[in-house]
Amino acid sequence: MADQAGILEVEGLVVRYGTRTAVDGLDLSVERGEIFGLLGPNGAGKTSTLSAIEGLLTPAAGTVKVVGHDAARDPLSVRALIGVQLQASSFQAELTLTEILRLYAGLYGLTLSPDDVAGRLRRSGLQDEATKRYKQTSGGQQQRFSLLVAMLHDPPLLLLDEPTAGLDPQARRQLWSQIERARGEGGSILLTTHSMEEAQSVCDRVAIIDRGQLVALGTPAELVAVHKDDPRVLAAAHGDVTLEDVFIGLTGDEIRD
Repeated sequence: MADQAGILEVEGLVVRYGTRTAVDGLDLSVERGEIFGLLGPNGAGKTSTLSAIEGLLTPAAGTVKVVGHDAARDPLSVRALIGVQLQASSFQAELTLTEILRLYAGLYGLTLSPDDVAGRLRRSGLQDEATKRYKQTSGGQQQRFSLLVAMLHDPPLLLLDEPTAGLDPQARRQLWSQIERARGEGGSILLTTHSMEEAQSVCDRVAIIDRGQLVALGTPAELVAVHKDDPRVLAAAHGDVTLEDVFIGLTGDEIRD
């Protein structure tokens, strides 16, 4: 993928909350058609990084560019190029899934025919829930629906914050089918996850950040190969070194709130 144009470019990103620095000079890029994992312990700066990319907060320093558009200088264009799925999404509880789809399509300036709506719900495995109120759907259905809404306008970049948290294996598999379809249609995905096994199996590249700084970057296999003889990683390993062992070795094993 090295020869492909970057979809997201983050350079020297600094995010502060008062005197506390949450992100400290972060550089990363996401390439076209790539699934990129942003990994880190609680409080490492993952959500702050996503918030800066989304334009929900103003960085203290650094630049964010999406398909060449500067987020600080052209925020409306950047937001139009991004689809976002948060850990928990709250749609209008009394509306049906069909009604919510039409509502958000209107916000994106899209016109969806009944066949368009039915087709999108079917591809997400939600055709039988079309007339259900949002509050009547299960957690897994709500996660898939949230991703469907994030993808309505075919954005070149999807930001997913713990997309499979709390899902059972079947729901997680269905959600990943949606994500892979987005990538197959030319989209790029930046996601956070606490599942190292998931990151190792689905991400093309991962960045491990800790205390707001980048500590490792590469494919999962590269990170294992580079760090497999690190004493900190070996101390965390039980058998063959995995991405989780690398993560624990580089960021520590203390529990963080």
